[in-house]
Amino acid sequence: MKWVLRILGVLAALLVIAFLAFRVPDTDRDAMRAKYGGEPSQFVTLANGQEVHLRDEGPRDALPIILLHGSAADLHTWQPWVDDLKSDYRVIRYDQIGHGLTGPAIGGTYTLGDFTGDVEQVANHLGLDRFVLGGNSMGGWVSAGYALDNPERLAGLVLVDASGSPVRRTSGTGGNTGFSIATTPVLNQGMRFITPRSIIEQSLSQSVSNQDVVTPEAVDRYWELLRYPGNRAATIERFATARVVYAEEDIRKLTMPALILWGEEDALTPVEAATWYDEQLPNSTKVTYPGIGHLPHEEAARATLMDLRAWLSGLETDPS
Repeated sequence: MKWVLRILGVLAALLVIAFLAFRVPDTDRDAMRAKYGGEPSQFVTLANGQEVHLRDEGPRDALPIILLHGSAADLHTWQPWVDDLKSDYRVIRYDQIGHGLTGPAIGGTYTLGDFTGDVEQVANHLGLDRFVLGGNSMGGWVSAGYALDNPERLAGLVLVDASGSPVRRTSGTGGNTGFSIATTPVLNQGMRFITPRSIIEQSLSQSVSNQDVVTPEAVDRYWELLRYPGNRAATIERFATARVVYAEEDIRKLTMPALILWGEEDALTPVEAATWYDEQLPNSTKVTYPGIGHLPHEEAARATLMDLRAWLSGLETDPS
């Protein structure tokens, strides 16, 4: 019996040593705001009490475009688009709850309604009436959900490798290590304390085909903002929340102009999902990009901007 207790004691000691060796603490809130929240960032408190990190650029009398980032990303993912569009459009982006410098949701929940409710809160806070709403991945899922609830407010809908369709990737065709950990019970609890930079780099690399976007600066940003106080716990809760899958009959109700942009080599949300959205949406335009993965707005910024601008030029430009 004594030797069993000794072995257990040694194992426990090794676990403690491993935990201390690999533990990665939260980043400092003020340091992160100084690094990633400078001009033109704003920190606004919405009517529901949620403080949000937001950027609002471009002419105030131009057509507003709200852009929603994907899971584990932040508002900086849209920088190539914003740099081009802000001369002609009012471009608004913000860190969604559980992400970036916004941090965890004040209510602690991450349902579709929580995310779409924040879109409404942001639009109301900024005094927007009608606007274009676009999103990548999870942000596309939120955009479609908002469109279903508030079709009269949208001048257009942009889905960039959006989740939410019933299409699933074929087993063995790729994935994302970080997302796999986040969805694995017990193992995901370790994310609260142990999130090596190497896992973040691997996950970003797995998500894209154009590896030029996997820069040290981008990896640092993903890694540091995931560790912003409260974000790791929020990520675990978000992945544990049941995800709404849209039905054909619901998406067919969305009659506003819709633009579908998709990377043909997306290993997370396969290009077949673009076809599904295109077949259901009554007024859609679909463009796919060969050799591009899950983040075409970054991987193929010039090509996607060309297609986006052509589509935007066909919309009503009256922002009222």
